[in-house]
Amino acid sequence: MSLFELAQPAAPRLPIVLSVPHAGTDFPADLRAALKPGLLPPDDTDWLVHQLYDFAAELGIPLLKANYSRWVVDLNRNPDSTPLYHDGRVLTGLCTSTTFLGEPIYQDERAEVAADEVARRKALYFEPYHAALQQQLDDTKARFGQVLLWDCHSIRRVVPAIHAGPFPDLILGSADQTSASPELIARALAQLGSGEYSLQHNTPFKGGYITRHFGQPAARQHALQLEMAKNVYLDDAERHYDPARAERMRALLRLTLQALGAALLAA
Repeated sequence: MSLFELAQPAAPRLPIVLSVPHAGTDFPADLRAALKPGLLPPDDTDWLVHQLYDFAAELGIPLLKANYSRWVVDLNRNPDSTPLYHDGRVLTGLCTSTTFLGEPIYQDERAEVAADEVARRKALYFEPYHAALQQQLDDTKARFGQVLLWDCHSIRRVVPAIHAGPFPDLILGSADQTSASPELIARALAQLGSGEYSLQHNTPFKGGYITRHFGQPAARQHALQLEMAKNVYLDDAERHYDPARAERMRALLRLTLQALGAALLAA
């Protein structure tokens, strides 16, 4: 199994790159054997987010999607596992040993993954994905003069260990308005807020490592994260694709990316 898949448009037309780091469900055989089978496939997966955004090629936007589960390595965590938040929520590191609810995922109930194993997975899975993502950003910026990375995520409507109460439909993360230009952030908020969905900005998610690391607006490399509640495009069980719900969300996403692309081209 390849580490990731890159869906390239026939002709790049917008200065945007999409990243889908958490929709993968694959495991190397040795790691799968060490996990508690009752927890597989991981509920922490961003189910079918790549399918939700598969219109990207039609807009001339490349999409990079990781194939391995975030339980192998979390591509959106700091590579040294330093916490992204300090508000008391359950946190998972680069190589987690628990679910979002704090449940052990390994049969031996290890409290942490050994340092040498973390280093191995970082080299094997984490670094190649980020290198491929940077290459797409470099290529796009070279063509258009600037680029926006749009990091695509979803989460269960309710995860008590992370946030009290249900999440809103959509959460735009801009690393406290540092990962993209004010104009792009405002355009994204205006477009996302124009539909039927509830929207928050930087609360309770402000963007993970990908947004914070790749967002360098002074270098004309912008980054934004969009988190969404899974039941805005999945069924009520939040596991199976709901075509009607998904099409409504896809329409808004398409308009949002087109508006952001137009803003970048005009800048």
